[in-house]
Amino acid sequence: MKKILLMGNPNVGKSAVFSRLTGVDVITSNYSGTTVGYTRGCMRLAGEKVELIDVPGVYSLAAGTKAEEVALDMLKEGDIVLNIVDATRLERNLKLTLQLISRRAPMLVVLNMWDETKHRGIEIDVPKLEEILGIPVVAVCAVSGEGIRELVGRMVQARVSGFEYDVKDVWAESGRIAGKAQKFFHRHHTFLETLADASIRPLTGIPIALIIAALSFMVIRFIGEGLIAHIFEPVFEKLWGPFIVRALAFLSPGGIAHEILIGKLIDGNIDFVQSMGLLTTGLFVPIAMVLPYVFSFYLVLGFLEDSGYLPRIGVLSDNLMHRVGLHGLAIIPMMLGLGCNVPAAMATRVLETRRERFIAATLMAIAVPCMAQIAMIMGLVGNYGAMALAQVLGTLFIVWVILGLLQNALVKGESPEIFVEIPPYRMPYMKVLFEKVWMRVKWFIKEAVPFVMLGVLAVNLLYALGVIKFLGKLAAPVITGVMGLPEETVAALVVGFLRKDVAVGMLAPLGLSVKQLVIASVVLTMYFPCVATFTVLIKELGIKDMMKSALIMIAATLFVGGILNLIL
Repeated sequence: MKKILLMGNPNVGKSAVFSRLTGVDVITSNYSGTTVGYTRGCMRLAGEKVELIDVPGVYSLAAGTKAEEVALDMLKEGDIVLNIVDATRLERNLKLTLQLISRRAPMLVVLNMWDETKHRGIEIDVPKLEEILGIPVVAVCAVSGEGIRELVGRMVQARVSGFEYDVKDVWAESGRIAGKAQKFFHRHHTFLETLADASIRPLTGIPIALIIAALSFMVIRFIGEGLIAHIFEPVFEKLWGPFIVRALAFLSPGGIAHEILIGKLIDGNIDFVQSMGLLTTGLFVPIAMVLPYVFSFYLVLGFLEDSGYLPRIGVLSDNLMHRVGLHGLAIIPMMLGLGCNVPAAMATRVLETRRERFIAATLMAIAVPCMAQIAMIMGLVGNYGAMALAQVLGTLFIVWVILGLLQNALVKGESPEIFVEIPPYRMPYMKVLFEKVWMRVKWFIKEAVPFVMLGVLAVNLLYALGVIKFLGKLAAPVITGVMGLPEETVAALVVGFLRKDVAVGMLAPLGLSVKQLVIASVVLTMYFPCVATFTVLIKELGIKDMMKSALIMIAATLFVGGILNLIL
């Protein structure tokens, strides 16, 4: 089967073109030996079934990053290259075009975002550009579908260019070609262009970022909590619970099989959070508790991504992130973590090096509480005033900064600079947006849910063997002596490994002082991720790095808990 590669700079609309050509039957995966993701699908070309591959976006073929190395490897396997170009940034995009031409691959150039050239006062002479480059050039607008039919018709004309250029000065060559093929006309800035400029200036960009973050979290929480309350919890409680009780009625309560599959009955009923059975808690945690937030986060993330905002927040936060050993795009896992740590753990894939992924995952797991946990902390600690709440959140922020600085100094390796194309603001193409959300959700169901179930099964077995009870008794002197918390807090810490917000809620009946509530809230956030996040992090980081991260979590929790007990 022929392979057709879609190659281009980041944010040029490759996914939108890919979606137009393939529809929804696509597969997402990581390139062998890397965390660099790509998408593939199929279409019919001249009566023949061909495979389309959406290659990771790159600015050049210099192989300076993992994405560029993957793009080069894929280029060796491809039969035809569709070079997707942002028509509003012709000169900059032509650098990659010329490098692809030099590889002698059969090519066709796709000038995407053709509609925006009119709004920006740009006129491109397509036949002239085609003549200069020596390969077919097609103008399209993937959002509206304009030009897609012509693109499909001309794909069979893809050919190796006879054009030659000075490889030593590709920028000069790009400028020369763009100068011959395009003209500019004067026009006034639109509102979106004015907003785009304001988004990357610190004075205006930071307030805009705070507003967008607040609106995003409101939408995420509204969608996520709505799905949980009105769909997932009723399905589990009214349908799934009674079904498994009847289906497994032959199992005797208290027996090993009953404990593993259903778990402990609370007052004769299934409690999907605390039962700890594989078919109860094991399914409820990833599907009813995590999946709604995964869906709502990816929906909002996809909107911000396709609208052109994410590169701006990355540039805006780059200076801060570099101080903790990361680059600006690491803000994405941190933002995701404030909603749910599971998609945040998966989002560390946007970072190129193993060092960056380790630092980002550790910081996120230790100092970024999920939305459900924040809501419980606000309800519990917020009753004692803004100062108490500020002590919890302020401590976590200080921990995030100090741990980041320490890891940057101690973890070997480098953090690359941020090189991102900042696209214009545009309205996302909703069909592509929902397809992307569906692909990510499908990946979560396929890849993450089995890991979460295995984690719950492991915790269940540890409960049955009495290991967790033993660890609780072992930790009690540290909890009371070092952190100044009552021994009953150990139960909340154990439950916190399963669900952090429930663990915070378990503090309410203990009659803790304000000081103890602040310490307990911080400790519950820091000491360990929930089982869902933990199992996903094992998959993302590997067992060795996850164990290192876990040791950092435990050490930091003991130190911070002890310090708070002394100074508050």
